[in-house]
Amino acid sequence: MIEIKEYLTEEGTSPFARWFDDLDPQAAATVTIAIGRLTEGNTSNVKPIGEGAAELRIDRGPGYRIYFGWEGRVLVILLGGGTKRRQQNDIEAALTRWRDYKRRAASRRT
Repeated sequence: MIEIKEYLTEEGTSPFARWFDDLDPQAAATVTIAIGRLTEGNTSNVKPIGEGAAELRIDRGPGYRIYFGWEGRVLVILLGGGTKRRQQNDIEAALTRWRDYKRRAASRRT
């Protein structure tokens, strides 16, 4: 089983939670189901975006996207979410967050 955690900024906020909390109930349920499938190892709708980060594509509504990074083989760090319409901006933001996460994780190990 894959463990899911949320990326937190240095201020302690979660960009994923901020995005998720603004979804309507039906969209939130769709996203929750997709994340549940990811925890079970279903990566059929996952596409790499670079640097060890990826997007989980949900082909419903406006084409929801969940951005995350792989930490090893069993831990996923949720970086944010969006829709196909803002995909490029969301990918850039996710990669920035992923770099920040890795930088802070490396400094904790030293």
